[in-house]
Parts: sequence; structure tokens; C-alpha cells
Amino acid sequence: MGCCGCEATNPELAGVVRELEQDLKWDRRTALKGLLGMAGVVAVSAGGPTAHAAGTKLRLAFCGQLLCVVPYEVTRARGHFAEQGFDIELVYTRGGNAAMQALVGGAVEYAGTSFDVALQAFANGADIRRFASTGRLPLFALAAAPKDRDAIKTIKDLEGRTVGISALGNADHALLLFLLAQAHADAKKVRFAAIGTNVFEALRRGQIDAAMVQEPALSLTVQAGGREIVNFMEIDQARKYLGGPYAFMGVAVRTKERDQRLPEMRRLAVALQKGLADTKTISPDEIVAALPKALIAGGNVEQLKQIIARYRSSLYPDKVTIDTEAAERVVKAEEAASVVKARQVDLKTLLDTAVLAG
Repeated sequence: MGCCGCEATNPELAGVVRELEQDLKWDRRTALKGLLGMAGVVAVSAGGPTAHAAGTKLRLAFCGQLLCVVPYEVTRARGHFAEQGFDIELVYTRGGNAAMQALVGGAVEYAGTSFDVALQAFANGADIRRFASTGRLPLFALAAAPKDRDAIKTIKDLEGRTVGISALGNADHALLLFLLAQAHADAKKVRFAAIGTNVFEALRRGQIDAAMVQEPALSLTVQAGGREIVNFMEIDQARKYLGGPYAFMGVAVRTKERDQRLPEMRRLAVALQKGLADTKTISPDEIVAALPKALIAGGNVEQLKQIIARYRSSLYPDKVTIDTEAAERVVKAEEAASVVKARQVDLKTLLDTAVLAG
């Protein structure tokens, strides 16, 4: 089960993030065996000319989805990690599960993942604590194929249709099930096509009727004549369909190291807080310039700038502190999709709000 399936909507990442050697499961044995050697990850130095030579060396792993990456790379480029005395490696992984397993297996000190990944990991025994937030909305939208733009205008219209998702149990699938339930649509009448990296192409070609997509797939679908039905990347629509912000990207630490790392965690949060503020105020050109060249090579840079300009005020929170109500919305969606069982997770334990309190 994954968060956003970074390569599903960003195929250019194939040259940046290596293939995992195996489909990892949530258990300590596999985490240690598969991740101690850092399989499936690439470390990108966050040092730069402003880094302190004697800074505390840390590794922070996260899913390589572009819009998840932005605040971290902006924080690095603007020197905020270095200001707090850190020499950080930003470790790109293929999906949030790999980042979380790198944390559980001891390969990195921190992991930035979508909240659904942290929730599922915790539910399956991972001893972690989530203490900071860098994303407040899921990176998904529901779109109709060009051939079906006039036939599919509402969520209810998905009944009897084939809808593409990255994989069963992933965040997009859970969100879609929640959306269907809220619209009183019969999910049993919807055919789910788990097609991973081919979601956009299948939608464009009309092989499926609708799909849960990210950017730039949404923009490309609309340009091809498709219809945007629900866009969770817009805060107004998130309030309408989800009830408000929906916890997404954030940082977790191993519980056993929480107390000894507490001052460090607070300094890390200070750096990320400044990075979030910059992400909302500096120009899209400056944001793109902060990203690793390999990450955007071959992509449409002008389109990326437009996407950043459109969504940054909605996607990224004003503060790095945990929003417990936003986290509870994720739990409801995950329970509706039967990804986690009702009352399986104690959010008061998983969410360590005391770290940044006061």
C-alpha cells in the first residue's frame, strides 16, 4: 500500500529513483533486510554553499513525488537546514512505503511520507511518531476521460464505469471509496482498474472512463478534452468533499529515539517552517531552480511553474504543527476503504503533538 505512487504520475523520476529489489512488506525482518543497504533510494546532498562544515549529519527519506518534494528542496536551497546546524541528505525513494521502511529499518533518521503511509505502518506495528506536517491535502483529482467528459459529470455517474487507480489499497483508492460513500454511490457498481504507471495514458486513450490522477496528469487530461470532476489539491474542494484539510506529507521519527532527538526535531521543524513560508512567497522560478536538475530533466518546466503557482497556497500548510482534525479525516477514509480497521490506531500515540507544543 502506498501513498502517491510517485512514478505513476512522474515517469521522469525513473532515472532518479532506482527500482526496489522487491515488493516490501510491513514487518521488521523485511525492513531490515531490504532497507539497511538503502535499496531503491538515492541520496541528494542538502549541503550546498551555505551548509556548516561541522553540521549535524542527518538523512531524511521521502517519496519522490514532485509536489511533496518542493518544501524540502526549498528549505535546503534557502539555507534553512544549514541555519539550524544540519548537514542533511535528502533521500529520494520510490513511494512513501520505501521511505517509511528506511526509517523503520534504521537506514535514515527521519522519513517524510503521506499520512496514510504512517497510519498503515503504525497499524502494522511500526514504532514511529509523527511530529511535523509539510502537506495538508492529498495530491489527487478525479478526472473523466475525454471520451466521457459529457457522460461523467458527478461522482454518482461513476456507477457502471471503469475507474483507474494506482493500486488497490493505495491512498487514491481509499479516497475514491470515501468519495463514493459520501455521494451515496454504490461502490460495487464501479469497476476499479489498478494500472499503476499507465493511469494517464489509459485515461487519455479512453481505455478507462475516469481515473484518480495527480499533476501533471490532470492538466494534460484537461488539455486533451477530459473533465476535472473533483480536485483534492484545491482547499475549497477539500473542504466541500472532505470537510477540510486532509493530512498528507509530514515527518516521522523512531519512537525509541524521540527523547534524545527532541532538540534536533524542534530545530528541524524550525527549518521546515521557514521553508514552507518561502514556498508560498518566492516566485515559481525560484522554486523550480531549487529542485535537483535530474528531477525535472525532460519535463515541461513552464507547466510545472504553472502547477506550483496554482496549488501552493492550498497544498502547503502555514505551520508545521500537526493538525489532528486533518489526520482524523484520513483515518475515516482509510477505515471506509477497509485499509485499517476501525479504532485500530491510537492517534494520540502516533501523533506526537508535544514536540512542537508551546
